[in-house]
Amino acid sequence: MNSQSSLPQRPELSRSPEVFRFSSFELLGSLVLFFVAAPFLEQLPGRDLIEAGLLSLVMVLGVLAVGGDRWTLAVALLLAMPTLVAKWASHLHPEAIPPEPHLVASTIFFGYVITHLMRSIIRAPRVDERVICAGVSGYLMLGMMWIPAYILVARLTAPSPAFQISSPSGTSEELDAFHALYFSFITLTTVGYGDILPVSRVARMLASMEAIAGVFYMALLISRLVSVYSSSPVAVDSDRQRGT
Repeated sequence: MNSQSSLPQRPELSRSPEVFRFSSFELLGSLVLFFVAAPFLEQLPGRDLIEAGLLSLVMVLGVLAVGGDRWTLAVALLLAMPTLVAKWASHLHPEAIPPEPHLVASTIFFGYVITHLMRSIIRAPRVDERVICAGVSGYLMLGMMWIPAYILVARLTAPSPAFQISSPSGTSEELDAFHALYFSFITLTTVGYGDILPVSRVARMLASMEAIAGVFYMALLISRLVSVYSSSPVAVDSDRQRGT
């Protein structure tokens, strides 16, 4: 008798919905904390330190949220490191590292995490709290993905303005991190109050792409969640009971 056959067989590990099982709740919580704190950072002492800490928390949990194999985690960590290093280095030595490289890396990082979150949602066999948290986190990170892109465009087109910002005093302001955050989510939700206007062609194209991405993300997310839920055993039994 083969001794190996008597050993209990280890079940195959399913990686479909479980790649974000340890971090979808935490990632969503860190994103909410980041947005709640953002308007008040100007009045807080140590603003740069707090902002760097919150962004680091979001990006570390974003790395964990991609789950999957070691190569997926390695790529996410490789994309996150330039931003984390530059963010903390700018707090200690503001002129040590130019911001352009880590702004590009931040945009790619957020896009990478969003892609893997959506892939996990598409592969999920059922709709549960983890899937919902992953979907909401992906939408919020979609808005954050455009923040470094807008800041990068504003820096590259200087001294010509890429964005026109109207203030209560009537003076023109520069696009900082909070303005970019505000404009990104106003554009993502297609609200558009008009107090921040993209002026350059690149800025207008980015804003158009974000609005389109936001609409398609929600359409894809809702259609997938409805499809998964309608094919689940609970939904099938409920339809059968209503039919009888």
